[in-house]
Amino acid sequence: MIQDSDFNVANDTSVKKRPLLSVVVITYNEATRLAKCLNSIQTLADEIVIVDSGSQDGTVDIARRFTDRVIVTDNWPGYGPQKQRALAAAHGQWVLSLDADEQISPALAMEIRAVMETGTADGYFLPRLTTICGKPVRHGGWFPDYVLRLVQRKHAFFTDDVVHERLCVRSDRSDPLRLEKVLPRLREPILHVSYASLDQLLEKMNRYTTLGAEKLKQRGVKGGVFRGLYKGLAAFLRSFVFKRGFLDGGLGVIVALSSAESAYYKYVKLAYLYRDTENEKNTE
Repeated sequence: MIQDSDFNVANDTSVKKRPLLSVVVITYNEATRLAKCLNSIQTLADEIVIVDSGSQDGTVDIARRFTDRVIVTDNWPGYGPQKQRALAAAHGQWVLSLDADEQISPALAMEIRAVMETGTADGYFLPRLTTICGKPVRHGGWFPDYVLRLVQRKHAFFTDDVVHERLCVRSDRSDPLRLEKVLPRLREPILHVSYASLDQLLEKMNRYTTLGAEKLKQRGVKGGVFRGLYKGLAAFLRSFVFKRGFLDGGLGVIVALSSAESAYYKYVKLAYLYRDTENEKNTE
């Protein structure tokens, strides 16, 4: 664990100070997956920070087996603000942001340590390999799925989006998308063990489409069944045909259909959000 003394430079200038890494994770009822995540970074992390939003399944107890930096919050502000809380609690020169369903391979750990020792960039994008029911998804737009996860803490911040939040560096606060063009990429992927079953895939899709609809409503985007059908068809073609999801066989069909359903239900839910708002106004 990081101690205050770790940040003091030794009087002997011949001793090189090793960069310190904080790994930050937010959790909610992740008892079935958290231990594998934390086991994968034990030899890499100098500090582990867990921010939990009221788990009831033993997640906090598991987290405390790995770190004493466990923060339990009594409210849920959304993914972006919650991850910003975790980032603000970190002390390391470098920060690696992980989700509880992600793991770091020994090869990726070595690559991360190497760039912390010699790299000069504000942050690094990491490829991510997702598995569904134990099978890796290598096409359909799901791989390499580069995500900005390794950053120098003093330059980093999370957007305040309730869903689909982004980790950014301050030099590009005005244009987060530009980061993908200017920041370097690592080669070894994060293992994203997101869906152990199709039930988990459907549950997450339902939750994210609700949050996505709310986000679109805040931006003034309009929804509807027919718009949802159009968006869903476009998503299926993009995933299965243009992103070559067909190369994953039956798994590619599942991925493309889940992309289509996500797009469709997001816009249908959006239409109902507007309807509910209108009904509330009429009853006032």
